[in-house]
Amino acid sequence: PPRPPVHRYSIVSDILPEEEGRGGMNNGKILTRGSSQLRSRFVKKNGQCNVLFTNMAEKRQRYLADIFTTCVDIRWRYLLLLFCCSFLLSWLFFGIIFYTVSLAHGDFERSTQRMPCVLHVQGFVGALLFSMETQTTIGYGWRCVTEECPVAIVTVVIQSIVGCIIDSFMIGTIMAKMARPKKRNQTLVFSKNAVIALRDGKLCLMWRVGNLRRSHIVEAHVRAQLIRSYVTAEGEFIPLEQTDLNVGYDEGTDRLFLVSPLVIVHEIDRDSPLYSLSRADLETDHFEIVVILEGMVEATAMTTQFRSSYIAREILWGHRFEPVIYEDRDCYKVDYARFHKTYEVPSTTQLSARELDEADLIPRSVSTFCYENEAGRETSARIPKLPTTTVNLNTFSKSN
Repeated sequence: PPRPPVHRYSIVSDILPEEEGRGGMNNGKILTRGSSQLRSRFVKKNGQCNVLFTNMAEKRQRYLADIFTTCVDIRWRYLLLLFCCSFLLSWLFFGIIFYTVSLAHGDFERSTQRMPCVLHVQGFVGALLFSMETQTTIGYGWRCVTEECPVAIVTVVIQSIVGCIIDSFMIGTIMAKMARPKKRNQTLVFSKNAVIALRDGKLCLMWRVGNLRRSHIVEAHVRAQLIRSYVTAEGEFIPLEQTDLNVGYDEGTDRLFLVSPLVIVHEIDRDSPLYSLSRADLETDHFEIVVILEGMVEATAMTTQFRSSYIAREILWGHRFEPVIYEDRDCYKVDYARFHKTYEVPSTTQLSARELDEADLIPRSVSTFCYENEAGRETSARIPKLPTTTVNLNTFSKSN
């Protein structure tokens, strides 16, 4: 029997009007057309994944089992609070031990003439100060442990080891948190919009990526995924189906030399999930394209990942990106003021890649429109034309 048709349903839709005025970032809710149900985009424009985990069994035990990663992931204020509490509790704990040992030995009795366990400790405050001096190795030379009490000597040894462990854990966590490549993402940028236009006679989906630092992203490569809900032929509903978009993996063009802004190209061919997408479909269809840039930070050799996403309304049909690189004497200049700007190409076809292949049409887009030529026409239109004179060279030669 023939297979039932496969229906696709949107997970991302139109943007709320109040979200459109927030700098074009569209990080908030998304409203499905024809319904009042609010949907959130899967990946926000700043790269944060809009996912919340609930009903996790043994969450605390699992997080404590990997305490180092937990400390690296938490916020700075909680990390500093944790370390302050660790030091204070350890000082207080060993201070109580020194006070108890001295109290049991009778060091606080004025009538005793025996050698105390800890010199110049007259109460709990003195024991606490000695605990702090021991763990921090300050060594004022005033309070010190004696040979009178073996328990006090063993306590000093244990506290010294515990202090080294806390210091090592603190320094390692802070260094790992400071060297994380997460903040490196602040100097990587994706264009606010993606475009669909013809390139070399083929319909392509394109977006731009740039690096704002002079330091490179080593082994940089890019990938993209189309995310949408999907119902299988058996009726199974998949809320977030992820389909890869080929950005040149087979040819190796997904590996970037990201010195200047680059335009990433996905050719809409037979293997593309956008093969049947036309301009009319783009205006009514709802999907989300997640773009990912990965590479190693040159300064730390740590891997970083930067993400962004485009919904259907953020994809401009029949547009191209304005050029941003200009040659100036002996160097090349990048004008980031034009990074997000696009210009319209009126000759772009309105058909999908499938319709172009079935109709066996070869779009004439290579020489029909050029941004530099169009800009030159606008400039020349502002210059008044001078009157011209036509001279007949044959008449001029005969008269001579």
